[in-house]
Amino acid sequence: MQLVTDQPITRRDRWGWYLYDFGSSAYAAVVLLAIYSAYFKDGVVGGERGTQLWGIAVGIAMLITAIISPVLGTIADYAGSKKRFLLFFTTLSVIATGLLFFVQSGNVLLGMTFFIIAEIGYRAAQVFYNGLLPEIADEGEIGRISGTGWAVGSMGGILCLIIVLPLVVVLGEQYPNNLIVRITFPITAIFFALSAVPLFLWLHERATPQRLAPSQLMIGFRQLAATARAARHYREYLKFLLAFIIYHDGVMITLNFASIIGAVLYGFDQTQLIVLIILVQVTNVVGAYLFGIMADRGGSKRALISSIGMMIIVVIPLWFTTTGLAFYLIGAAAGFAMAGIQSVSRTMVSQLAPAGQSAEFYGLFAVAGRSSSFIGPTLFGFVAASATRRYLAQGMGDLAAEQLGIKIAIGTIVLFLTIGGMILLLVNEKKRGNPAE
Repeated sequence: MQLVTDQPITRRDRWGWYLYDFGSSAYAAVVLLAIYSAYFKDGVVGGERGTQLWGIAVGIAMLITAIISPVLGTIADYAGSKKRFLLFFTTLSVIATGLLFFVQSGNVLLGMTFFIIAEIGYRAAQVFYNGLLPEIADEGEIGRISGTGWAVGSMGGILCLIIVLPLVVVLGEQYPNNLIVRITFPITAIFFALSAVPLFLWLHERATPQRLAPSQLMIGFRQLAATARAARHYREYLKFLLAFIIYHDGVMITLNFASIIGAVLYGFDQTQLIVLIILVQVTNVVGAYLFGIMADRGGSKRALISSIGMMIIVVIPLWFTTTGLAFYLIGAAAGFAMAGIQSVSRTMVSQLAPAGQSAEFYGLFAVAGRSSSFIGPTLFGFVAASATRRYLAQGMGDLAAEQLGIKIAIGTIVLFLTIGGMILLLVNEKKRGNPAE
């Protein structure tokens, strides 16, 4: 892929990119964090089985995304068509998110299927969305642009939650079959779709397009193999990927099980969970902005290590705190730290990857993230469910057993973050995009 140099980067380009994150973050806030995860566990399934099946659903979506994203990334780079693929997967996610409205109590398979499709669309779209970052930012400002995009995105999550909160609070108990909770999903789908439109209208893709005939579709596989071979010569990139695979697990477990942890350990209802995630998104905005500045001024590695260390410190109190206020404070601090981990991680990819191969190396980055995310949430779900069943067999009450099971599973978050952070210390970010000799 070659960039067209005679097209200046405009504010409209960047705001189109920012606003896409504004909409996709609404999906993350409502479906992953605040509403659907808790609704699926207790409203659709129930008990520790709901925790386990939620982990399996997340794992399946991540695994499928890990398989398809690098191939699609190489094709997008070759054809200069990131926006085309981004549109396809965004549409897939939007439609499946709206269909979550039809998931009611006992519709376990339906609830898992629609969620998995929505999640695949959302995650796969990120490959192409992230791949556009080097096309709208010069090297010296990538950290700031990435952080700004994350901050604007978090604001979208906040706004969508503010829109649905009054519905849940005022009307939630007045209609049967969780009707109001289910209405929040098509609202989120519409919000996501409308916010994505500016990117497709405003942002000019600067890759030189190359026509792809049907017979050339295998080039994605060939290019992926070539990228994998080339990546072996980029040692710092590979060390970063290994670290990312591990510490990203801790982040994804936290994101995917935040509402379940709040409901089980602290007794949060749907309204309290929405308020919690609004608070998390607010601190996410601040964290993305400040860690973006830190990445540009002090280096991405320093910013990333700081955010991982903060995240470890934040998670530990989950073992011994019992009040709702404590969980609100933990959530606020976690939102700040996770913003740094996620936004700076994608900044490091753009800095360590060779020029002109952004989507390919973001494809490998996606494989690392999605494959680790397959392991982490699935493991968390199995650990929590297995421990809960063991305590139930010992005669412990249902709630007490489930709470202890969740606390044991929380140990996996700390483990992944610690090991990943230690490996990250070995990365030399000064060898940005330079192959090893």
